[in-house]
Amino acid sequence: MKKMAFLFLLATMLLSSCGSKSTKESTEVSATDDASQFVTITDVVPDAILEIRYFGTYNFVGTRIDGYEEPTALLTRQAADSLKAVSDDVKAQGYRLKIYDAYRPQKGVDHFVRWAEDINDTLMKPYFYPDLDKSVLFPQEYICLKSGHTRGSTLDLTLFDMVTEKELDMGGTFDWFGPESHPDFCGNPETGEYTGDNSKSPANPKRSITPEQFRNRMILRQAMLRHGFRPFDTEWWHFTLKDEPFPDTYFTFSVKQLGKR
Repeated sequence: MKKMAFLFLLATMLLSSCGSKSTKESTEVSATDDASQFVTITDVVPDAILEIRYFGTYNFVGTRIDGYEEPTALLTRQAADSLKAVSDDVKAQGYRLKIYDAYRPQKGVDHFVRWAEDINDTLMKPYFYPDLDKSVLFPQEYICLKSGHTRGSTLDLTLFDMVTEKELDMGGTFDWFGPESHPDFCGNPETGEYTGDNSKSPANPKRSITPEQFRNRMILRQAMLRHGFRPFDTEWWHFTLKDEPFPDTYFTFSVKQLGKR
């Protein structure tokens, strides 16, 4: 119990991590269930493919996450409009966007925290964190008490190849807990150069991604950056609108079709 109390305290000290840090430094954070400034992604980006992992059971917890009442994806209006520009960009290159997660209610984040506190629940460890002991998820910032997703302008996504009719091979699964998910794994994301440097994977020195897999990550990254999103330094799939409209607000309404509140 003392160990878990320490981990929970440490997580509290890390609130600015896990993709939750606002573009503005603020000591005041508000919570609201007002969904009036949100839209359904597929209403704005009809070509987007949805695979909402937290509505199902194939995720690092292994069960549906609290607050995901329907397999839909929501964003603030501003983020969705920028995502439409991304979609048009990648569609011209032969791809479609595939969305894993977008707006995440605070109750979903709370579910992650409860799961992380239960050290004995390792059902999905072989699929998402085989190299990690679950006790390090708080200290290493894989789980935090707040998430940028809850502000409504962050999403997790990949690319779908319209020729092969498959996801682009990114060299790793969404929500893999490890350095292999970092945008700079085996390459320099700032220059787009593949280096093959896999030294950040000490648990498995033989693990790496290929030049093609790194290039595929860069196609997604560069398209998102061109249209106003900023990347996250530990997850190739995670992006936040630079000028997010609610940098200091955490929303609490559930994920379901708008109008069904």
